[in-house]
Amino acid sequence: MKSVVGMVVSNKMQKSVVVAVDRLFHNKLYNRYVKRTSKFMAHDEHDLCNIGDRVRLDPSRPLSKRKHWVVAEILKKARIYVPPSADSSVSLDGKTEAQTSTAS
Repeated sequence: MKSVVGMVVSNKMQKSVVVAVDRLFHNKLYNRYVKRTSKFMAHDEHDLCNIGDRVRLDPSRPLSKRKHWVVAEILKKARIYVPPSADSSVSLDGKTEAQTSTAS
């Protein structure tokens, strides 16, 4: 087997992630490309993967009933939304402290 690239869809397990791998194939009857998705469980030794990360998986010996892949590398980290904290000096009218000081 060869390496595959996919997107992490679940990391709720300890040292394991679920990775969705998309593939395209050509349907000769309809002359269109069809997208299929396969989900693989993979071993993540250091728990570094988050949902939305793009990772490369390498095949390995069976690690459990459904785990036959290992996360080789994280190709792209997901952008995680961090809501602005209450400490950022936002007043009730929605202006920050810097905007109100320049307006005064």
